[in-house]
Amino acid sequence: MATFLYNLGRLAFRRRHFVALIWVALLTLAGVGAASAPAAGTTSFSIPGTEAQKAFDLLEQRFPGASADGATGRIVFKAPDGQKMTDADNKATVARTVKELGGGTEVVSVTDPFTTNAVSKDGSVAYTSVKYEVPGMELADSTRESLEAAGDDARAAGLTVDVGGDALEAGAEPGAVGEIVGIAIAAVVLVITLGSIVAAGLPLLTAIIGVGIGVSTITVLAKALDLGDTTSTLALMIGLAVGIDYALFIVSRYRNELAEGRDREEAAGRATGTAGSAVVFAGLTVVIALAGLAVVNVPMLTKMGLAAAGTVVIAVLIALTMIPAMLGYAGRKIRPAGEKRKSSKGHTSSDAATSQKQAKPNMGTRWASFVIRRPVAVLVLGVVGLGAIALPATQLELGLPDDGSQPTSTTQRRAYDTLSEGFGPGFNGPLMIVVDAKDSDDPTAAFGDVADGIKDLKDVVTVTPPAPNKAGDTATITVIPNSKPSSTQTEDLVHAIRDKGSDFKADTDAEVLVTGTTAMNIDFSQKLNDALVPYLALVVGLAFLLLIVVFRSILVPLKAALGFLLSVLAALGAVVAVFQWGWFSGLIGVEETGPIMSMMPIFMVGVVFGLAMDYEVFLVTRMREAYVHGETPSQAVVTGFRHSARVVVAAAIIMMAVFGGFISSGESMIKMIGFGLAIAVFFDAFVVRMAIVPAVLALLGKKAWWLPKWLDRALPNVDVEGEGLRVHDDPAKGSDADEDRELVRV
Repeated sequence: MATFLYNLGRLAFRRRHFVALIWVALLTLAGVGAASAPAAGTTSFSIPGTEAQKAFDLLEQRFPGASADGATGRIVFKAPDGQKMTDADNKATVARTVKELGGGTEVVSVTDPFTTNAVSKDGSVAYTSVKYEVPGMELADSTRESLEAAGDDARAAGLTVDVGGDALEAGAEPGAVGEIVGIAIAAVVLVITLGSIVAAGLPLLTAIIGVGIGVSTITVLAKALDLGDTTSTLALMIGLAVGIDYALFIVSRYRNELAEGRDREEAAGRATGTAGSAVVFAGLTVVIALAGLAVVNVPMLTKMGLAAAGTVVIAVLIALTMIPAMLGYAGRKIRPAGEKRKSSKGHTSSDAATSQKQAKPNMGTRWASFVIRRPVAVLVLGVVGLGAIALPATQLELGLPDDGSQPTSTTQRRAYDTLSEGFGPGFNGPLMIVVDAKDSDDPTAAFGDVADGIKDLKDVVTVTPPAPNKAGDTATITVIPNSKPSSTQTEDLVHAIRDKGSDFKADTDAEVLVTGTTAMNIDFSQKLNDALVPYLALVVGLAFLLLIVVFRSILVPLKAALGFLLSVLAALGAVVAVFQWGWFSGLIGVEETGPIMSMMPIFMVGVVFGLAMDYEVFLVTRMREAYVHGETPSQAVVTGFRHSARVVVAAAIIMMAVFGGFISSGESMIKMIGFGLAIAVFFDAFVVRMAIVPAVLALLGKKAWWLPKWLDRALPNVDVEGEGLRVHDDPAKGSDADEDRELVRV
C-alpha cells in the first residue's frame, strides 16, 4: 500500500498539470450537468415492511386517483373575541377563501368547514383542508405561495388566519452564514497549524473542489434517483469536513518530510505513502459506516448514506492525487515543519532551527508524558466524565418533527396550536384506519363493526363513519386521539387498534391496517430501533477487522470501538439535554424542544463511528510506526503525540467548525445533526483519542500490540507505517545518513 501510494504521489507531483486538468475538468463537467439537470422530484418517504406502509400502498391501489401521497394544507380561521365563525360575515369570508383555493393549480379538492363539521364546538375556530395532486416537495413555488396568501382577505376582514400542513414543506436549507463562519474558522486553524497561507489554502481548495464534484453529481442524479435536499446537505457536511482533514494530514506529513532533508518530490511521495495510507483506511471506515445505513432498509437513509459515502471517496482520491500535484505548484512557498520564515535563507540556520524545534518538547509531547505518568487517573476521569454526560440518553424519546416542533413564530406552529385549542391536541395527528374487506362476506357490516370496536378503545375522541371505495371492498376510517401525535398515549392507541385487528380478522375476515403520519412515525422509530444492533454489529465488526489489518493488533481496534461507543453515547446525551430537555437551548437557537428525530441515534452511530476512526487511524498509526522502528510502547505513544497530536487537534477543530456551521440552519433536523456531530467530534477527539487512548496504551504496554502468530501470518501486510519505503532512501546520503535520519524521527 505505502509503496503504491508513494509512487502515485511522486507521479502526481511530476505530472501536476495533467492531474490538475483532470480534476478541473471533472468539476466543470459536474457543474454543467448540475446546472442543466431537471429539478428534483418527489422525495417520497417510504418504510418497507411496516404496517403503515402496507396500508398506504393499499390506499393507492384501491383508491386510484385519490392522490394518497399528495400534499395537504390546512387554513385555520379563528374568530375575533365576541364573534363566532358561524356568523354570516365570517361564513361569507371563509366561502370566498375556499372558492379562491379551489381555482388553484395542482389542487384536487378543497373542503368547506361548514359542510364537513370542521368548526369547533364553541364556534371560535374553523379550518379548511386542501388536497394536492403531488407531494409537498414537488409542489410548484407558485402553488405554495398561493396557499400562504389565500388567507390575506380573511385577515383583512378581521379573522386570525394561519396555514399548516406538509404542503408548506420546502427543501432543507443549510445555515449559509454559519457555514461560511465555519470555513473561516477552518482557514485560521489551517494557517496556524501549517504556518503559511499557501499551505492552509491547499486543504480548503481541494476540499471545496471535492465537495463541488460530489454535490453537483448528486444534483444531476436527484431526479432519477429521488434524492432530496437533505442528501446534498449531508454530503456537503461530511465531504467538506473529511476533505479538509485528509488534505491537512498529507500536507502536514509533507512538511515533516521536508524537515528531515528530503527533496520536494521525494517528500510528496513519502507523505502520500505514509499519511496517504492512513487516509485510505480512515476513508474506508467512513464509507463502511455510511454505506452500512442500507441495512436499515429505509430508502431515504440508504440514499443519504451512499451519497455521502461517494463524496468521501472523492475526498480520498483528491487527497492522494491533487494534493501532491498542488504541492508541486506551491514549491518553496510551503516550508519544512519548524522552519521560520527568516531562517530559510541558509541551510545551516535552517537545519539548526529544525533541530532545535525537534529537540524542544511540544504540547503533544508534554501532554502524552503527563498521561503516561498518570494513566489510571486520566482513564477514570475520562470514562466517568463521558458516562455522566451520557446519562440523559437513558431518557431518549424518539419521534419525527411535525408542525408542533416548529418555532412559535411560524404560521405552521400557530395553526397547530389553534387546532389543538379548538379541537383537542389529538386533532393534529389523526389516525387513518384502512379496512380491507375484500375477503369478507359482508364488507359493509365489517366496516361498521371495525368503527364500533375502535370507539370503545381508550383515548379515542372521534371515529368518523367508514368511507368505502367505488368497488365497496375497502374503506377508510379516521380516528382522532385524545393526545398529541408525539405522546406515548397516542402510540399506545395505535398498538391497541393493531392488537384488536386480529379480533376483527377472526370475526369479519376483514384486515385492519393503521396508517397516517403519526403511525408512520411510530413504525419508523420502531424500525430504526430494531435495526440499531444489527447495524452496529455490521459496521463495527467490519471496521474492527479492517483495523486489525492496519494496526496488526487485537486490543488496539477493540479499544477504538469501545472508545467510540463512549463518545457517541455522550453525544446522544448532550443532544437529549439540549433538544429534548432544553438545557442551553437558547445558545444555539432551539426555540422548541421535543422528541429527538427518530433517525438521530442510528445516523450518529454511522457518521460518528467513521469520523472517530479517522482520528484513531491518524494518531495510532504514527505510534505504530514508532513502535515498529524500535521504540518502547511508552516512547511510541509520546512520539505519536509529538508528530500527530497538533494535527489531530486542528483537524477536530476544523470538523467541529464545519459541522457547527449547520447549527444556524432554520431546519430543525439539520440543526440537530450539526450540533450532534460537532459535539461528538469534540468528545471523541479531545477526550477519547487525546486522553483515554494514551492512558489505555500506557497501561497495556507491549500487550497493546499483541497479535497471535497464526493471525499475523494470515493477514495481508498493508504497510501503513511505510516500512517498505526504506528502499527508496537517497543512496547518495549513505546508510549512515539513513540511520541518523531514523534516529531523528524516533
